[in-house]
Amino acid sequence: MENNGFKKLNLSDKVLRAVSEIGFTEPSAIQESAIPLVMQGNDIIGQAKTGTGKTAAFGIPAVEAADPSDKSVQVLVLCPTRELAVQVTGELKKFAKYKKGINTLAIYGGQSISTQLKALGKGVQIVAGTPGRVMDHMRRGSLKLDNLQMLILDEADEMLDMGFREDIETILAETGSERQTVFFSATMPKEIMQMSKKYQKKDRQVIKVEGKNLTADAIEQVYMRVRQKERAEMLSRLLEIHSPRLSLVFCNTKRGADELSDALSAKGHFVDALHGDMSQQRRDSVMNKFRNGIIRVLVATDVAARGLDVDNVDAVFNFEVPQDIEYYVHRIGRTGRAGNKGKSFTFAWGGEAGRLQRIEKYTKAPINKVNPPSAEDVQKLKLGSVVEQIIQKAEETPKKAYLKAAKDLLAKSDASPEEIIATFIAMNCSTGAEEPVEAVDNAFEDTGARESGMVRLFLNAGRRQKLRARDIIGAIAGESGIEGKKVGRIDIYDKFTFVEVAKDCCRQVIRSMDGAEIRGSRVSMEPANAR
Repeated sequence: MENNGFKKLNLSDKVLRAVSEIGFTEPSAIQESAIPLVMQGNDIIGQAKTGTGKTAAFGIPAVEAADPSDKSVQVLVLCPTRELAVQVTGELKKFAKYKKGINTLAIYGGQSISTQLKALGKGVQIVAGTPGRVMDHMRRGSLKLDNLQMLILDEADEMLDMGFREDIETILAETGSERQTVFFSATMPKEIMQMSKKYQKKDRQVIKVEGKNLTADAIEQVYMRVRQKERAEMLSRLLEIHSPRLSLVFCNTKRGADELSDALSAKGHFVDALHGDMSQQRRDSVMNKFRNGIIRVLVATDVAARGLDVDNVDAVFNFEVPQDIEYYVHRIGRTGRAGNKGKSFTFAWGGEAGRLQRIEKYTKAPINKVNPPSAEDVQKLKLGSVVEQIIQKAEETPKKAYLKAAKDLLAKSDASPEEIIATFIAMNCSTGAEEPVEAVDNAFEDTGARESGMVRLFLNAGRRQKLRARDIIGAIAGESGIEGKKVGRIDIYDKFTFVEVAKDCCRQVIRSMDGAEIRGSRVSMEPANAR
């Protein structure tokens, strides 16, 4: 804490301790400009791109201003989406960790209102919520704003784009003119400036933070000329070649997100979709699986992903070029965060290329054209990976039973050793996956798994039961409670499926899946080589 650059912002010891514990060492440009002004009580309107630390820029002053001895709502943060309201509340709780007595609450549609009523009844100093649910509580009398000291609009431009202007103006009009008003936005359309003039004090401070470009320097941006009908296959190839731990794929429509998610699932990727037509419970479930690595590819629409806060996204894919330039900035800002490197890939064809040129001019950052990978490129990568694994395994001392099996194979077959090895490599590189060589030792030792430390299990259901990879992953994680990273490759056939899981949890998976139900079908699992 001695070298923490936040000390110069005159924070209290309790808040400074929390900020240091989070890992913040130097304030970002928007934080350095906004925090002192907000703490001094000024109305401000701040413009800064996604990922620049806007939440801390208003969250830290909000926590500093809140009085723990007063149980009434003193700070209200309006957010465009449920996800952002939850994210903001989580950050505020971190800042208030050592300031005992400060309670924060997220209120939004889709969650039981009785839960929110109970929390509000106990006393809350800081509320973050969506405009619709905030107005609902105001009408009920459960959200009393008589003692409101600070009103914050987070992602103000997005709320206007989503049609919340009337709700926002109603809330602003009913919260009195004495409260401090803080606007944060990635862009400054005339509607925001009109609202600022109407509802903020005349001496409001305008803060505009711009770097040398609007997109993060840590993000490598490329695009490929790919026709619409070829994009699902191309995306699958890129995922196989680059193997991102977590990746975000953006589509322009809800239907497109669903269709792409299904297409990737059929190709064996751990994927799910996120869009506005989903229930809140379903959206929360998908986001938890993504954060925990149970699904590794999240296909989302722009609005649904607003406020999504995951620092370790390795790559962003623009399945389609967005109509709005700002959406592009928001999209790729989801990677290259927390000091990590990131990559963004954009598919374009025809008129989309022209929009990309406008985006490049606007962001002042190059978007380099690269050639799409071919099927041969993917196959070469798979071959190299399998050969590398074989070399590593060959350096270990094999079990006697495996050596005996190898000698018997050489003795019985007329094929040369090179042909036998080539056959083994082909079996491990194919997407269809032939039956694995029968194991000769323990049922849990060698089950044809392609990854070291994994075993292959047999599931007695497949495409005829309309199973998708996401269904199987969800069932295994839900029934057994294992981490997503312990589930490996999934090969789905007409009547059965092979699933790879970590060796140390295979018995747990087999036991928990016995009699489990997936898409209405009772299933069971067993070691693949036991058949």
